Amino acid sequence: MGPERDPRERVPMGVTGRPRIRLDQPLPPRRRMVPEWDPEAFGRLSERIARFLGTGRFLFWMTVAIILWVLWNVAAPYDLRFDDYPFIFLTLMLSLQASYAAPLILLAQNRQDDRDRVNLEQDRKQNERSIADTEYLTREIAALRAGLGEVATRDWIRSELEDLVRELEERRPDGRVVFPAEHPRGRDVSDR
Repeated sequence: MGPERDPRERVPMGVTGRPRIRLDQPLPPRRRMVPEWDPEAFGRLSERIARFLGTGRFLFWMTVAIILWVLWNVAAPYDLRFDDYPFIFLTLMLSLQASYAAPLILLAQNRQDDRDRVNLEQDRKQNERSIADTEYLTREIAALRAGLGEVATRDWIRSELEDLVRELEERRPDGRVVFPAEHPRGRDVSDR
């Protein structure tokens, strides 16, 4: 086994003198001069920073740092001061911090908007499914009610039977009783 050769070297030369690129083989990876980063990891980091910038803890420590900066540059010996009275370096540092904070906050808001949009879409689909289920159940209940309207109840059957007994009694010309009355003591034991 010899060393691997570039797949383009095995390809016949084209008319231009350069090797033809074969479409059935993947191109070798390109070397990039710019470093690559994971956009999701960068987005998560920006959200963490944006959340920290919006806390009281950040405001407290930023205030402490500014007070210490001013006190050092006012009360320290002249040789140890690094930013005299107009505090131009402090202004520059605060501007730098603000110039980084604003895009990070906007990036975090955009990511939150994307999550909200996905959640809204999922909620909309869930609501559509719930509405479809509710409509289906409503139709089923209506069908059951319609079906129950045709079901014979015990009271209706009893009233129909009583009507039939009356009709039979009216039709007998000899006056005999079609259905004998119950035994005077009540039902027979064998009827139970």
